[in-house]
Amino acid sequence: MSQNILQYESKVWSTADLLIGAGIKQSDFPKYMMPYFAMIMLESRLVRHYKELLKDFGADSIDDIDDVNDFLDEFKDYNIGYNEVVIKQHKTLAEICKNDKTFDNDFDTYLKSFDPETKELLGVDRGNTEEKYLDISGVSGQLRKKDILFDTVKKWSEIDLTPFNNSEITTLEEHIKRKWADISAETAGEQYTPDDIIALISEIILSKIEDNGEFLTIYDPTCGGGNLLFGVEDKIKDQYSRPTKTYGEDWSDSLYALAKIESRFRTDSDIRYGNTLTNISFIEKKFDIIVANPPYGVDWKGYKKDIENDTTERFHALPSISDGQFLFTQHILSQLEDNGLSVVVHNGSTLFSGDAGSGESNIRKYFFDNDWVEAIIQMPTDEFFNTGIYTYLWVFNKNKAEERRDKIILINGSDFYEPLKKSKGKKRKEMALHNRKTILDALTNFEDTDYAKVFDKWHFYFNKQAIMLTNVDYNGKSLESILPVKKNAVGKEIRAKSIKVEANTITVLDTFKKDGLKAINTMEIISFPEPDYTSLKDYYDTYYKSFVAEFDYKDPAFMVLDTKGNSYSYDVDKETIIKTDKNQNVTELGNGKIVIKATFKKASKTKDANITITVELTPDYEKDYEIIPYSPIETENQKNIGDFMAKYITKPFSYIENTIGVEINFNKVFYKPEQLRSLQDIITDLKELESKLFNLEHDLEI
Repeated sequence: MSQNILQYESKVWSTADLLIGAGIKQSDFPKYMMPYFAMIMLESRLVRHYKELLKDFGADSIDDIDDVNDFLDEFKDYNIGYNEVVIKQHKTLAEICKNDKTFDNDFDTYLKSFDPETKELLGVDRGNTEEKYLDISGVSGQLRKKDILFDTVKKWSEIDLTPFNNSEITTLEEHIKRKWADISAETAGEQYTPDDIIALISEIILSKIEDNGEFLTIYDPTCGGGNLLFGVEDKIKDQYSRPTKTYGEDWSDSLYALAKIESRFRTDSDIRYGNTLTNISFIEKKFDIIVANPPYGVDWKGYKKDIENDTTERFHALPSISDGQFLFTQHILSQLEDNGLSVVVHNGSTLFSGDAGSGESNIRKYFFDNDWVEAIIQMPTDEFFNTGIYTYLWVFNKNKAEERRDKIILINGSDFYEPLKKSKGKKRKEMALHNRKTILDALTNFEDTDYAKVFDKWHFYFNKQAIMLTNVDYNGKSLESILPVKKNAVGKEIRAKSIKVEANTITVLDTFKKDGLKAINTMEIISFPEPDYTSLKDYYDTYYKSFVAEFDYKDPAFMVLDTKGNSYSYDVDKETIIKTDKNQNVTELGNGKIVIKATFKKASKTKDANITITVELTPDYEKDYEIIPYSPIETENQKNIGDFMAKYITKPFSYIENTIGVEINFNKVFYKPEQLRSLQDIITDLKELESKLFNLEHDLEI
């Protein structure tokens, strides 16, 4: 019958015709439609339950029951909501809309007759400072001003959902919510999970759990309106006879309200309002199954302090402030049972964003170190309603089969889809049953195919080895080789870091005053301000510090003359420092830097404030990073690093820190080079083109 209820989709959507006529923009339709849709779903379920309870009491109407209060008390005990007008007065919304003269008062009474929790969720008469959730009173007030409230409510009242069960109403609800998502998408990264992806997630879970009758807890920390959470629950119940309880939380007012209303018509469900990352509603619980499609591409700077000060120890590392989806995933794994299973939807950034040592890389490493990742499955593009990008299912399993320990399968499902006959927003593709079966078989078989590859998890680790290169001149010489060496107190030789030059003058090109070459006498300590400056400090800060910072020892105009008559310059072609003594004898000192520093010193009791210049010759060091394959065996890993350096690094170097990173490159794993055409085919085509050109020229001549 679920197919029949989808006929109501167009009827529900036709209620928006009045909104268009009132000048309400399409992106605001969800705001104006959600409250009334929730209201008719509620009423239909209340009426259906009312009729079922009448049968238990052996009555055709509440008027036939002797103890009405007993009937009403039992109705309320089901905790599915209540409405005095509908249940006690058996007066529905459709009946209220029969009289437009009394409608305003009757509709107001109808709304106020809901139980307190339902009124809170619908937003009946809420103050300006309180959460409104669906804000039906506010929306109704705006439609009343536009003089279309009665017509709008009347149109909604004509949608009778009482013949359908909870599951069928949920199906309609999800189709409507997705259409809202397509036209609104106000929140970046907010993705509604389509039916075919929910089916695939459910099938993955079913393939991993047993039909053993044991109680099963299912959790979604970003449940939105509940389509993924309740969809997975329904599919598990369709296949297995396991009792379930669903848990969810969300921070969107309207979507939380829809999920909460839905939860009350399920056997056992607990939906709460709040930000999962800052307020854990179920801190004391662990769950058997966790599913989620958390927002991606959304920053978390608004609650950065809360995250950084979190004391739950669920965040092993913090991702980039611009994308918080890995925060949700860490939360998920912290609340997953030790033998639990989780399937989480991500975009591609969590596969590779962040360098080794970054938050994202460290989070991936944390997942891999614990061996929680069993599979990553690439979905086709254009699968979701408001994004066309590739998405990925991360399958986390804390109870991997022995033969799958320390292994991960990548499955490329990007080509497994059927094109939709009619696009649904940006959703142009869907995974049919046979497409999903192909993916499920690959996960079950855990073998290499054209579209599935099994790897040791270590395959995705890499060394980011930092080294300090020593630059050398054309003869392979560095200034480092002539640095003075001294022995320390324990007899160990210590090489100096530089050679200090007692400079007399430095010749540079004054780029500030544009007056050509200028000689600075470093022996004359500057202790007086220039005429154009208020003080020596002003002179230093405003001009002199920047001027000296601009010295370029590689410039042909640069030269240092020391107190002994030696000059120092740099030969760019030979990449070496040249020392020329007073007798014009030239010595190549090796590759290095001539470092000039200006320092301002405050006045002391014995000295005035002054500016001093120092000159040092230092080796030219350069920090570099090399990406090298990783081995979990330390001796092999060190050999990998050593072999790499011997093969690719020709300059002298020293090792610095080594950081282990983890990333997954789907494109590299499944890259298929374009098949090149044979030379013979190309020659044949060229000859055909030449023939056509010849004939064309011939025709033009005629």
